Amino acid sequence: MNAVQPIANASFATATPKGKVSGLLTRLWPTVIAYSVIFAVVIFAAKFYRATDYVGPDNDDGMRLVEVRDLLAGQSWFDLMQYRLGIDGGTLMHWSRLIDLPIASLIRFFGLFAPPKTAEALALAVWPLSLILPAMLAMAVAGRRIGGVAGMHISLVLTGLAIYTGSRFAPGAIDHHNAQLALVATMVAMLLDPERRGWNYAVAGTAAAVAIAIGAETTPFVAAVCLTVALLWAWEGENFAVAARSFGLALAIAISILFVATVPPRLYSMVTCDNLSLGYYSLAAIGGGLLLFSAVFASRLRRPMRFAALAVVGAGVLGSAVVIAPQCLSNPLAGLDPMLVELWLRNVTEAQSIFALARTDSFSVGAFYAAGLFGIAVCIFRIARRDRTQIHLILLILLATSWAIALVQVRGSTFSNLLSILPLALLIIDVRRISNEDSENVAAAFVYVVTVLASVPAAWAVGGGLVSRQVQNDVQKQATAAQEHPCTSKAALAPLAGLPAGLIAAPSEMGVPILRFTENRVLSAPYHRNQGGMLTELHIGLAEPQEAEAFLKGAGVTMLAFCADDPQTRQLAKLKPDGLYAELGKGNIPPYLEPLPKAPDAGVQFFRYRPAAN
Repeated sequence: MNAVQPIANASFATATPKGKVSGLLTRLWPTVIAYSVIFAVVIFAAKFYRATDYVGPDNDDGMRLVEVRDLLAGQSWFDLMQYRLGIDGGTLMHWSRLIDLPIASLIRFFGLFAPPKTAEALALAVWPLSLILPAMLAMAVAGRRIGGVAGMHISLVLTGLAIYTGSRFAPGAIDHHNAQLALVATMVAMLLDPERRGWNYAVAGTAAAVAIAIGAETTPFVAAVCLTVALLWAWEGENFAVAARSFGLALAIAISILFVATVPPRLYSMVTCDNLSLGYYSLAAIGGGLLLFSAVFASRLRRPMRFAALAVVGAGVLGSAVVIAPQCLSNPLAGLDPMLVELWLRNVTEAQSIFALARTDSFSVGAFYAAGLFGIAVCIFRIARRDRTQIHLILLILLATSWAIALVQVRGSTFSNLLSILPLALLIIDVRRISNEDSENVAAAFVYVVTVLASVPAAWAVGGGLVSRQVQNDVQKQATAAQEHPCTSKAALAPLAGLPAGLIAAPSEMGVPILRFTENRVLSAPYHRNQGGMLTELHIGLAEPQEAEAFLKGAGVTMLAFCADDPQTRQLAKLKPDGLYAELGKGNIPPYLEPLPKAPDAGVQFFRYRPAAN
């Protein structure tokens, strides 16, 4: 690793002017701050120019705001119930208050000198933009550690492009994925410390604990990080003992603090697989504790004995998982009702596998998977050539884990695309050096350009878009569709203003906007813990009008929303031509539904439910 740094630094020095500016560009903090500010300003300007709302287009952004508002209104820190969602008293959400807290604090701060709506808008713009700095810092540290100053700059440029072309750090994006990206980058950067300093691995262990506490999506990646640290200890022994001890101790302590700080005491004994609970807490604490114990007492043993000790640690963690949380060894959504899988989950793009995506939108596969696969191939090639082997082994384990997750759910590609930047940055440095050494070699210059383009997921997206003559990628299409949807805007929901709050049966995609813009309860919103409410809404739409009334009455529905343009509504109407939604689409209104005045240009029609007289 050290051998590459003089080359990288020399390569960078030949391309930059001398003087104070050149000196600043070789220092970590000034460089990271400059890049972060530039990209934050560009992203804010681009978003502000075309924004129609200060909340992100994803349902999770709106739902997060609803939860933050509830927290600010006095709902307990430990009370994660969404009382206005679903049936029978609400839905226990699986999100962490760790993200609610900074957003709520920003709203309170801006509320000191701005009206409530303005304070919300400012907070929702500042929070995601503020996370650009830690994400860029982590990637810069990782790039500098493996490729010197040139590696730092290339990593920053590629990370900035990924942030700009994505939507995770845009104003209004307040779900937890941006924080998770910053934490993933932090763990990788800390594991790449060439000096194996303890504080780096303590930071990595703490970041792993926070990632688990924020959301279960990164749990497989955190497991890969733990495995990487354990393997490094087993291989290096005493030279890695301080790092292993620091990581294990930090993970065990941090996860214990976060468990007590975020999990309600009444749920201490409950095991859930979609958030921090006894299951993930016990496995992380036991694993961290056993790694600490091994590093303290077994580091001086010979390598075969250290691997034997590591096998005992692995068996202990696996045995604990089988005893404490066996259900978490499978897909957390495995228990989802088959009807919801067919009519809801399969239509959620970010939850689709690569095979489902290839069937529905084959031209976007490259944007999600090509850069990650390229990075994996580079790592394997470097390892085979014994070129900075340990660096590429670490990157291969973590990148391959993220890419494998993406194969199952496309949302994981955000992480694999980010991690692919590091091995590809080293490749770009080497190809650039070869091109500079022979400036007249057109082939070398061409390879350099192709390498750079192939390292940018957005380039694959544009290429796929040009082939299919649809330049927008999936994320952009979803954002545009959400902003233009005639049934979810504030104007479309205007007929509910002034009416007594009640329980509304509406398509899942309308659930979050209704919660955000009104005081009503909703039967359905696209969250897997609300299976009862989602299934009831589906049965209402599929049932014949007479049978549908029984569902409305049984659930206590006071109003029904019909949106003919909603994709799920169209699917239900096609599936059951004699169902309630199909009949409403034909203009056949049953006597127990009273149409309410419709907002101009709105695509949704609200009906007041009036039970038939007995």
